[in-house]
Amino acid sequence: MSVDTIGAEVVAGRRVWLCDLDGTLVDSFPAHEAAFRQAVAELVPAALPSFRYADHAGASTAEVAALLTGDRDVAARLARRKQGLYREFVAAGRVRPFPGARRLLDRLAARGRVAYLVTAGSRGSVERVLAGSSLGAGFRDVLTADDVPVSKPDPEFYGLACRRWGVDPAEAVVLEDSAHGVASAVGAGLATLHVHTAEPAPGAVAVRGLEDIVALLEDE
Repeated sequence: MSVDTIGAEVVAGRRVWLCDLDGTLVDSFPAHEAAFRQAVAELVPAALPSFRYADHAGASTAEVAALLTGDRDVAARLARRKQGLYREFVAAGRVRPFPGARRLLDRLAARGRVAYLVTAGSRGSVERVLAGSSLGAGFRDVLTADDVPVSKPDPEFYGLACRRWGVDPAEAVVLEDSAHGVASAVGAGLATLHVHTAEPAPGAVAVRGLEDIVALLEDE
C-alpha cells in the first residue's frame, strides 16, 4: 500500500505530526557513520571490522556504545567521543535537510497541523542540527534521548511523547526512516509513514520522499 492510496485517510486526517530527525528530515547518516567509525577505531578497534552503523540506525548513541563494549566506562567514553565528532561534522556543514523538509514543516503549519520532534539523538547534537538546518521553528516541542529512560525501538519512546504532550494517538501520524523508529511508533499504536523507502517496515506505509507528503497536503 502506498502513501498515495491512503493519503486522505492517514495524512489529511491527522492533526498532530510526530517527526523523527536523523535520516527522516536531515541527511545525517553519513556523518553519524563516520563519527562512530572514527570513535570505534580509537577506543575499541577490535570491534571496527564487524561494525555496521546501518544495523543500529534509529538507536541512541549510548545504546549502540553499550552494545559494542562490555565495559560501562569505555562505553561512556565511546559515546562522548562519537557525539563530539558528530557535532564537529554538523558545524562543518556535513548534515543538511532532505529536499522538502522545510516545505513540509511550512505546509503543516499553514494547514493548522502541530509538529513535534521525537528523536533518539542527544539534545546537544539535536539542537546543533536544528540551528544549522533552520528547522527548529517548525516544532512546538522536542523530545530527545536525554529526556526519556528508553530508546527506540521500545514503544514507550513514542508512548512517553504522546503522554508528555497530551497527544491522542488516533489524531497523530509519525514520520520515521528506520526499522527501529517504525517499531517504536507502530508499537505505540500510531499511524506511521516510513520515508525514503520503497519497502516499509511492518505496520508502516512507504513514502519515497518528503515532497510526496507536501504534494498531498497541497492537494487538500
